[in-house]
Amino acid sequence: MNPPRGTTHPAPPATAGGVFVLSRGQGWGRGRGRGGEATSSYHVPALARAVRAWAEGSRRAVDATVGGGGHAALLRELGAEVLAVDRDPDAIAAARARLGDSGVRYSTGPFGSAKVLGTIETFRPDRILLDLGVSSHQLDTDTRGFTFRPGAPLDMRMAAGRGVTAADILNTWPAERLAAAFAELADEPRAKRLARVIVKRRGVGGGRAAFATSDDLVNAIREARGPRAGPAVFARLFQALRIVVNQELEQLDLALPALRATLPPGGRIAAITYHSGEDRIVKHAFRDWSRSCVCPPGQPVCTCRGRPLGTVLTKKPLRPDAAEIRDNPRARSARFRAFEVGEGEGEGEGDAA
Repeated sequence: MNPPRGTTHPAPPATAGGVFVLSRGQGWGRGRGRGGEATSSYHVPALARAVRAWAEGSRRAVDATVGGGGHAALLRELGAEVLAVDRDPDAIAAARARLGDSGVRYSTGPFGSAKVLGTIETFRPDRILLDLGVSSHQLDTDTRGFTFRPGAPLDMRMAAGRGVTAADILNTWPAERLAAAFAELADEPRAKRLARVIVKRRGVGGGRAAFATSDDLVNAIREARGPRAGPAVFARLFQALRIVVNQELEQLDLALPALRATLPPGGRIAAITYHSGEDRIVKHAFRDWSRSCVCPPGQPVCTCRGRPLGTVLTKKPLRPDAAEIRDNPRARSARFRAFEVGEGEGEGEGDAA
């Protein structure tokens, strides 16, 4: 359980040089609530103590995926002014209902959009938090189409009403493209067979699109995988489709450098990931930023920036402990990584020299 409001947490460990470093085994995984409580059907926050330790000392913090406002509440509790961002208008409305306007500003849109990046740059933050993936509210609201519960529409758009739906993709994409998505994003061993089944089922909907509800996709999965395919298989494949619908990996890859560039020296960016593809992008970005040279191996002359952009604060990702997983099973796959911008970097600095 998360400690009550006002309970102090142990100070994070430091290296010999005084650099803030989070590590596993320090108890950072415990904590159910953002600021001590859950709200409505929005998800119980993962790794709240890690976030608290990372955010200590912040004056202006961005919660770039605010959801129901839990992390934003924690950041405000620590004394920071907060910019709450989300691409889902429902999430912004829920956060505003919970937090009000005292010490919190709001911006609706993807964290990598030009509009939101401009708002973040003007805000001049010293902390930026990304809690990636889908919220429990989105999962629990059948009409949003993120669930494989019976009869749910195949929608999956985080910005409701904007862009292509999961049904659009299932009804139009060629088999090769579907198979690649299922193989790469869901590690699906029968990705090609599933893609062929989906294409075969098109045009047999009795006057409607072959894929309109969760039942249609579940039945296709069972045909491809056999009747014993169950919730774990459905969850992986629905997650992969959601990632495609919202272009989540592409947007994360493009947004990370732009977000880092809004931070001053000593500013920190952190990400909580729930999918191996997300975690890989964050890991590689933070690792490359911490290197003095990112030129290709064997290149005789350095033509890159020639200096590190900062320090990785999490040598290994922090994960929820058994107590948090028991209290909040949806946090079981969460991974927390953090990076600190170095002296002479940030506030518009690019990667190139």
